[in-house]
Amino acid sequence: MNTNGSGKQLQRTRNGRIIAGVCSGVGEYIGVDPNILRLALAVASFFGGLGIGVYAVAWLLLPEEGRHGSIVQDLIDKNKDGHVWQDVKSKWDQAQSGWNQAPRAPQAPQPTHQGSGYEQHPYGRPSAPGPDATRPEDGPQA
Repeated sequence: MNTNGSGKQLQRTRNGRIIAGVCSGVGEYIGVDPNILRLALAVASFFGGLGIGVYAVAWLLLPEEGRHGSIVQDLIDKNKDGHVWQDVKSKWDQAQSGWNQAPRAPQAPQPTHQGSGYEQHPYGRPSAPGPDATRPEDGPQA
């Protein structure tokens, strides 16, 4: 195991960079020509746009050559002491503590008031007699 830090690192390179150095950095890391990766991303972008998303995520997550952290890591480090970060962290901690508690018994539904208004609706009334039933105004049938 190499512990002196001279091993290969996945990073965006300056050598061979066209936009942000993602393809040249990944190509150097895995030993593939960066143009093949660029072509694959172009095809993926043409068929559904996935290549653009993959490139953008790699741009944000891969550190640039000569730097220790990525763009996202730099933003997180810069805003760790900000009030927004502290609010999010406290809400996350509250949510996690709620997950660890025993589940509560479900509450029974509260009864509603008796006059719900459906008795005024025609479908809320008792069922009317069918078409074969006699109506009192028709009199007895013979």
